[in-house]
Amino acid sequence: MAESPTPSIPVSARGPDLRLVRRGLALAGLAACLTLLLVADRLSPDASGMGTHRQLGLPACGWVAGFGIPCATCGMTTAFAAAADGDLVASFRAQPFGAMLALATGVAAVVSAFVLLTGSAVGGLVFRILTPRTAAVLGVLAVLAWVYKIAVVRMT
Repeated sequence: MAESPTPSIPVSARGPDLRLVRRGLALAGLAACLTLLLVADRLSPDASGMGTHRQLGLPACGWVAGFGIPCATCGMTTAFAAAADGDLVASFRAQPFGAMLALATGVAAVVSAFVLLTGSAVGGLVFRILTPRTAAVLGVLAVLAWVYKIAVVRMT
């Protein structure tokens, strides 16, 4: 008895082409990363290590005014601006976690561009790396960077 041929499934019933989905997500990621880095490149890092965000029309940090200490994100914009200028030492001095985020943004831009061009699934590795343990380590590093920033501001 002859086997019946496998029925063909219409393309629309198979679901979306994952390479196209990956490329679309990569395009969005690349646009976000490049926008952030281009804005940072247009800013001049504030010599005090914080306050660069004022060039974007944002108000001064309320934490500094209200509590006399920097907030957890004080220095982040300065760190991004310094990193965009290629001064990683100044970036780290301004806000160590901000320097890490600026570097991660650059890496994310490169990975996004690779996925956009190739349709590769390499971007999915990020989701395997971002475990609860990794998130906890990043949280601890963010708190340590904040403590560092408070110490630096108090010493000046």
